[in-house]
Amino acid sequence: MGAKHQRNVSRIDSTYVKKYDAYVERQRKKKKRLKRRLALFAIIVCVTFGVIITYHINQRVLYADKKATYQAKQEELQSLQTEEADLTQKVNLLNDEDYVLQIAKTNYFFTEEGEIVFKLPETDPSY
Repeated sequence: MGAKHQRNVSRIDSTYVKKYDAYVERQRKKKKRLKRRLALFAIIVCVTFGVIITYHINQRVLYADKKATYQAKQEELQSLQTEEADLTQKVNLLNDEDYVLQIAKTNYFFTEEGEIVFKLPETDPSY
């Protein structure tokens, strides 16, 4: 039984059988082409999704970098605005003649006529 069985039935060579064989062969080729097209389409879809996902990930990384840079720049802007306000206040104070005179007296011992300067120690008293 291990050997192949011989066919005892011979094929009929009629036009119907030839047409049927041609039809079966066309269907087999059609199915083969369909499988190839579906495989090609699946490959194209996979490649397209891969490209889209890669692009999306790159855009998220770029967005995160830009957002971090934006936050750093916002903090820097805030500190610079605070510094600008402080410097503007100092400029306004330095434009005041009484303030400049007071600084000159305290820091540089500037005196007007008839004034005497006493320098006191800056330590706390021991009592």
